[in-house]
Amino acid sequence: MVTLTIDGRQIQAPAGTTILDAAAELGIKIPTLCWLKKVSTTGACRICVVEIEGVDRFMTACNTPVKEGIVVTTTSPKLEKARQKTLELMLVNHPLDCPVCDAGGECDLQDTCFALKVDRNEYAAEREPLPIIYDWPLIENCSTRCILCEKCVKVCHEIVGADAIEVKNCGDRSLIGTVDGKPLNCDFCGNCINACPTGTLISKPFKFRGRPWTFDVTKSVCAFCSSGCQIEYHSRDGRVERVTSSDDGFNRGNLCVNGRFGYAAFNSSGRLTEPLLRDSAGKQQETVWDQALGTVAARLKDIVSESGGASVAGIGSPRATNEESYLFQKFLRAAVGTNNIDSEARLGYFPAQLIQWRMLGYSGGTTAMDAIEQATAVVVLGSDLKAESAGFAYRTIQAATKNDARLVVAGARASWLTPFANAFLHYRPGGEAWLVAGLNKAILAEGLENKTFIDTHTTEFAAFTAALDGISFERIDEASGVGEAELREAARLIGANGRVAVIYGAGIMRAADAAAAVTGVVNLALVTGAAGTDGAGIYPLDEKNNTQGMLDMGVCPEYLPGYHGYDHAAARFGAEWKATVPGTAGKDLFQIVEGIEKGEIRALYVMGSDPLHFMPDRGRILKALQKLDLLVVQDLFLTDTARLAHVVLPAASGAEKSGSFTTVDNRVQCFPRAVAPAGEARTDGEILAKLYDLVAPVTNIAAVSAEELHHEIARLTGLYSEQCDHEGCRMGRVKNRPAFSGQPATFGPVTPAPPVRRDGAHPLNLIIGPVLHHNGTFSTWSDNNMAVAGEAYVEVASPDAHKAGVVTGNVVKISSPRGSIILTARVLDEAPEGTLFVPSHFREAQVNLLTQGAGATVGVKLEKA
Repeated sequence: MVTLTIDGRQIQAPAGTTILDAAAELGIKIPTLCWLKKVSTTGACRICVVEIEGVDRFMTACNTPVKEGIVVTTTSPKLEKARQKTLELMLVNHPLDCPVCDAGGECDLQDTCFALKVDRNEYAAEREPLPIIYDWPLIENCSTRCILCEKCVKVCHEIVGADAIEVKNCGDRSLIGTVDGKPLNCDFCGNCINACPTGTLISKPFKFRGRPWTFDVTKSVCAFCSSGCQIEYHSRDGRVERVTSSDDGFNRGNLCVNGRFGYAAFNSSGRLTEPLLRDSAGKQQETVWDQALGTVAARLKDIVSESGGASVAGIGSPRATNEESYLFQKFLRAAVGTNNIDSEARLGYFPAQLIQWRMLGYSGGTTAMDAIEQATAVVVLGSDLKAESAGFAYRTIQAATKNDARLVVAGARASWLTPFANAFLHYRPGGEAWLVAGLNKAILAEGLENKTFIDTHTTEFAAFTAALDGISFERIDEASGVGEAELREAARLIGANGRVAVIYGAGIMRAADAAAAVTGVVNLALVTGAAGTDGAGIYPLDEKNNTQGMLDMGVCPEYLPGYHGYDHAAARFGAEWKATVPGTAGKDLFQIVEGIEKGEIRALYVMGSDPLHFMPDRGRILKALQKLDLLVVQDLFLTDTARLAHVVLPAASGAEKSGSFTTVDNRVQCFPRAVAPAGEARTDGEILAKLYDLVAPVTNIAAVSAEELHHEIARLTGLYSEQCDHEGCRMGRVKNRPAFSGQPATFGPVTPAPPVRRDGAHPLNLIIGPVLHHNGTFSTWSDNNMAVAGEAYVEVASPDAHKAGVVTGNVVKISSPRGSIILTARVLDEAPEGTLFVPSHFREAQVNLLTQGAGATVGVKLEKA
């Protein structure tokens, strides 16, 4: 600790603390324009100058560390004069275009001029205006407004890791430009806009939409990915016009392209605004709510009366709130009488969590994601972090670049994260389980396992090590393509008894041998101690925002809400719901399709999901959906599945309702409604409550208050403790309890299956997965997102393209044993040979014509179309 005096007040501060931070601890605000807490300092603006006794010149407070015994003065006539002159020099070439500048009213430069009383300028110069850059997507760059604070460059480098912009040129010709001088091609996260203290970098979609003080600002939670970023909706006249985020929030103001620009989907012309009902001629026609809901209720009751509740099934949504997901499963179980309830989480995330629950006694992340920044090592397995959950990406960058954590990345293809990695384990598609087994084996071979944690908190370690002894490094190399030397190097980077974070994504959960791969990842979290209280956590990732909350609420056939089994809890839930809950597990997603094909399931209720897009084997799913006696779809858009529906119910977006979401790291966050639903759309909760009362009018569900519903959820699930601090909300928070508080964790079996070998007719591996400019199909309804990533494509490695006679821009045909699709090729030198990649987001591509089963990789053939 260092003792110093600031403005006559003594303070102790840790060595290395800046004068700016020390002053803030005393409540003394020193003006600054270039300082940003979340990035390193530059001292570029010189507004924060202070006097230090015995030092002849002024010192910048933002990057001058405290020293023992120094006496600092932060305000004096000399300092005020110096700051005023500095501002005047900044304004020499700064255009006085505040009336048309989008930053007007929230401009740090304006505020600083006002605070320092700079209302005239003694300096002048011949103005040579710098060019305004209009050709960047989503972002406009007016260089004449720039004060060269460099905050945008630092955020792009230190937070986002994109390094897309830099300071170009010198002197009065300096400006912020792209590294290669071409139009901006980056993440388009807009974090540079958020950091800009002037109107230099502005949002093109928001330009001239209005002055900031004319909008209603509602604090909320992002409805896109599973990071759960805290945001602010700026709305007027029933429309969300922009999204911002405060640096004081959990995510420190950092958003991705979906969080900042995806709001355009809420205002899409494709929004459903009226219920649709299929007439006798088979055409969907607009109708009124009473007729639509009355038709659904009557036909459901008829089907249940004729064939029983088990003839009905439901597919839920990871986009719905916790409360809506709870009502969805309650409606199906209590009102309809069926446990045939599932979701797209069946394709990876939920089976992975069943394994994690059995081994750890805990589903989802074992601690909040900010623990990643304090890790000594981060292991990322089978995940393109920015594409799946950008908040985790930003935390990982901070750990690697700011806190010097070792980063080990394993994937079937390189991603944006690869350049940050100390080791990149590039495995063959299908070799995931072998790769993870090899990493575990290497840690044990190097003697780097966390012995204290293993001895204290785990069982079956001897069986685990014995199984690994039966697998040679040679066999692992043959199956995964990663050799012993690489694995041992990665093991040494992870180290012994450090604070390790293990992150795994869809590449693991949807692997060919997913069960063995996930088991291996959880074993890794135990071997390293990552899952324990002294570790930095184990984190399963999912692309969509409320998958964890949806499963917590019981949208799955295996469990009731809170993961309670039917044998001991069905009667209790039934008594609470005044209904008889079926006492056995229902059908999962694949069994529902089989049930429809066999005529066992006659009605399907789809809420906020599009099985015709996300389910494998599209041709089969299409035939099944067409066979149903009743298909009800509740959604924001007329999806491919909705086009087949007998009844379509227009739903509200995340900005148009209140409730709570649960992130994959088990943070429950509540949010209020920002705007009213579009047209005649209603929230999922309102629709379900009304329908519940029509189908089973035992209790008036529609009259149940939000507070009563929260109490019911907390009481029945047992998942929550500690009251939420959101005003008007009574939802508890997921317990941030350590794993193994009851039973010790259990090491799982090490039995990777032989990797699948591609046949000669389909020699290439096709990976289907997310990309960073979209989130599910939801963002494809956003004009903003489509402006930077507007169509599907296939990435092809140069050697594979050469063999097929393909160049970038060619239209190609990709065929599997299930079918074929036509796409435009992008030939990349860095793409792995033998592997193609297609984004999963675009409906028109119909890439699921090629797939079968839950795996995200399939053998294909590539040829010119």
